[in-house]
Amino acid sequence: MSFSERFATFVCAGDTITCEVDGFTIMAAIVQDDCPDAPDQRNDGFWPSLYKDAPGFIGPGNGFRERFAKAQAEAEAVMEGWRKGDWFYCGIVLSVTLEGVTLDSHAASLWGVEANYPGSDNAYLTEVADELLPEALDTARAVLARLRAAPAGEAQT
Repeated sequence: MSFSERFATFVCAGDTITCEVDGFTIMAAIVQDDCPDAPDQRNDGFWPSLYKDAPGFIGPGNGFRERFAKAQAEAEAVMEGWRKGDWFYCGIVLSVTLEGVTLDSHAASLWGVEANYPGSDNAYLTEVADELLPEALDTARAVLARLRAAPAGEAQT
């Protein structure tokens, strides 16, 4: 079970893909992550280092200075792209409906996912949606079971 649609190679907040499983319609949406932290604040090893006890340590061996310079240039390019808004962090949020009725608008999610990351084709966004699919379906089935068990006319809380 997986999404047959794929997120595009360039995405925006609000983009969606859908699939049908066992009568349920599952929609995966890209939602802008509201955490303002920069990439180097989210990842301890973001900046390369020549110090062996530091996160981002490049490691010894031949060509370590060249590897360091390359990693430094890549990190700077990633930061520059993030500052310019070329890529962003998002959440992949799955909602589930049955026969046009929304059972859960936030049945499963994962946050802090890179969208439009430099050098990426965004395939990972669809992989995340696929991995969240079983959780979203479990949530939908639980909601449906509660609705079916409730006496007619009783409000659900």
